[in-house]
Amino acid sequence: MGRRARGRRVDGILLLDKPGGLTSNQSLQRVKRLFDARKAGHTGSLDPLATGLLPLCLGHATKVSAFLLDADKRYEVTAKFGVKTDTADSQGEVVETSSVRPDAASVEAAIRALTGPIEQIPPMYSALKHQGRRLYALAREGKEVERPARSVVIHEFLCTEFDGEAASFEVHCSKGTYIRTLMEDLAAKCGTLAHVTRLRRTLVGPFDGANMLTLEALEALSEQGGHEALDACLVPADAALGHWPALKLDQRAAFLVSNGQSAAVAGAPAEGTVRLYDQNDHFMGLGEAEGGSRVAPKRLFK
Repeated sequence: MGRRARGRRVDGILLLDKPGGLTSNQSLQRVKRLFDARKAGHTGSLDPLATGLLPLCLGHATKVSAFLLDADKRYEVTAKFGVKTDTADSQGEVVETSSVRPDAASVEAAIRALTGPIEQIPPMYSALKHQGRRLYALAREGKEVERPARSVVIHEFLCTEFDGEAASFEVHCSKGTYIRTLMEDLAAKCGTLAHVTRLRRTLVGPFDGANMLTLEALEALSEQGGHEALDACLVPADAALGHWPALKLDQRAAFLVSNGQSAAVAGAPAEGTVRLYDQNDHFMGLGEAEGGSRVAPKRLFK
């Protein structure tokens, strides 16, 4: 006889304001315990140093976590010049120093050079794997391995504060961008070194962080109103997919699609991914438009 799953069946997305000092997984586990959730996952790691928006997917909403992982992100970051650390942030050990300090003009020139499509070499202190092992585990053993460069896109890169010793920036970027590496690359173009002292994520895909909740706020809600109060904080899974058009199915089309078949749907686009809703406006999942008259199931949410 199979083991009974532990925890409650709870579905939705929590927009957590991750505190500094905790890993993304530590934050996830604390939230999962508060909700007594049977199933939960996060949408890409934030450094322990980092704070800010960490969407956590509970229950069936875990099916949209990959879409949020692939989404654009926005960060606020502060870097200190003249010091390089092994982790590229203030939590690491100093490995090199420089007396060179950039001027505002050289910082702006570096920003222009690093805006748009660029190549990045991932840092050793990252969760990427090499021959089955996390790079950060190898780095802690004093090992360094060759990492192939990866293509990322810096959509917007603004300097918001500069005093010669440090600078603050806002960065809007594609998935897979390492902000610590971006700061090191900016410093290198200025002829110096740098490391991150502050990092905060303010946007993930369609979520701009306006409704983020801290762990302390969630704990207070749990004490005051229990699971009902916590569940009221959740965002529906389809809120993560609003960039795709919505399509309402009649009863027959909903039946066919829910059973893995394509169906004729009035108003279907010629092609592309669509959000599917049944005749009662319940979110069913994602479909693929076929020729402007039919829709096939792509990723359904039972």
